[in-house]
Amino acid sequence: MTFGFTPPSTSSLATATGASRHGRLLEPSEWMSAGIPLLRNPREVVSGLHSRHSPVPSTAVIAVLGPEEQLVASASFVQRSASADGWEYRNALLSRLRRVLPHDLRRRTPVRTAVLLYCRDGDERWTPEDGAWMWGLRDACTLHGLRCGAYITLTRDGWQVLGEGRGGRRPSSDSHPQRLGDTVAKFAPLALHTGGGSVEALRRTAAR
Repeated sequence: MTFGFTPPSTSSLATATGASRHGRLLEPSEWMSAGIPLLRNPREVVSGLHSRHSPVPSTAVIAVLGPEEQLVASASFVQRSASADGWEYRNALLSRLRRVLPHDLRRRTPVRTAVLLYCRDGDERWTPEDGAWMWGLRDACTLHGLRCGAYITLTRDGWQVLGEGRGGRRPSSDSHPQRLGDTVAKFAPLALHTGGGSVEALRRTAAR
């Protein structure tokens, strides 16, 4: 199981080197050895999140799955700056998680898993920006009492679960969202965007 690698530019390489030195970027080998749980049906998860959030390039979708891989809550946001510093991404992810889901820090063992779908330009090969998102996802999960799950990229070529070698051509960053139906039947009705969810929706989330 291998990653493709896109050589960064000189400026992005300097940024990535600085982030790695501070431990805020995960290399492919580090991610693959981290024991990230496999998704049983990644195509279903990707299709469901694509239908709910309609991501375009620079959009991150953070989703929390229950023990049976059912969707508990999700949020999407546009990351304005492309960075190779996981600290910035960790803070953005943690902020969204706190808005849509109470933490599980009192549990000895996490029972819910967070996965991240990031829609970006380029191809499916790993980049330093992906490494920063991986670091950010892992750290945000630790601070919210969740298990760190898959990191998925969505590009013009399709979707790819980095580190697993699983992917598909549809949906892609150019795809029109499909209507929610039987293909995402296991997803719970709740999926919160952070751009103006109602107080009542947040209360329903907390009740779960």
